[in-house]
Amino acid sequence: MMHDQIPETALAWHREGRGAALATVVETWGSAPRQAGSQLAISGAGEIMGSVSGGCVEGAVVVEALEAMQSGQPRLLSFGVSDETAFSVGLACGGTIRVLLEPVAPMADLLAELVAIRAARRPVAYAVDLTDWSRALLSPGDAAEADLRLRSDKAGVEGARFIAPHNPPLRLIVVGAVHIAQPLVAMARLAGYDPTLIDPRETFGAAERFPGEVILDDWPDEALRRLAPDARSAIITLTHDSKLDDPAIAFALRSECFYLGCLGSKKTHAARVARLQAAGFSEAEIARIHAPVGLAIGAKTPAEIAISILAQVTAVLRGA
Repeated sequence: MMHDQIPETALAWHREGRGAALATVVETWGSAPRQAGSQLAISGAGEIMGSVSGGCVEGAVVVEALEAMQSGQPRLLSFGVSDETAFSVGLACGGTIRVLLEPVAPMADLLAELVAIRAARRPVAYAVDLTDWSRALLSPGDAAEADLRLRSDKAGVEGARFIAPHNPPLRLIVVGAVHIAQPLVAMARLAGYDPTLIDPRETFGAAERFPGEVILDDWPDEALRRLAPDARSAIITLTHDSKLDDPAIAFALRSECFYLGCLGSKKTHAARVARLQAAGFSEAEIARIHAPVGLAIGAKTPAEIAISILAQVTAVLRGA
């Protein structure tokens, strides 16, 4: 998943002696295809990984990056265009973007520390002063403005500093290693999630069906207790078996997960609601469940259903 490993790519190019720079979107106005915090790694040979826009802004950034590698000095670039010329520079409907360009060599030690923290799946904010280029890595609790950026998972400028959050991957916890789960976990990983499967049934949870994936064979509520889902976790139940789904749903409803989706028809969900009400769950708690799971796009095949599920998870995550 190298398209999500931009700092790692830049550091690797530097360590290989190829030269490297990091370009980061600092601010946007109007229409811009990439949000603040989006990054592009550039090698001394002009190779790129990632993006800061959707068009030839990248070409201009590469030219500036090669010059910055020679001087060793960061620079702040601005690209502003009218609606008429927007498409030619990758801005869909006109607008302005500011891009921070940093040669890796002078900041290699700090970048290596950032890469190590990301590998350890710990939250950290990268802060750079846009007036004197001083940099710092801020852990939760170090600075209020960094904590705010980590909680919102949005990069931006605070005073003179640009702060970029680096949170651990979002988690997707799937209860039921059924056919739909096979394309779902693959798609989720492509979308940047860290998936985990839960299924105590040996036949379903066989490693051969999900090569390389984490599969827990505990009872669903016990597995969820171990995983401790938080506000960056989505939980999906797919077993279609109340003995397995219900304990997971009961646990999820009283967790901080941002999404809970459950497979089953409207009739199946009505029966599920009745069981939850009998177990003492409130109307507000039950309303957190997305069921039948997924957006109504007419999906039929397991892969199409997986698309509808991941689309709904994304819509909830982004507040759509």
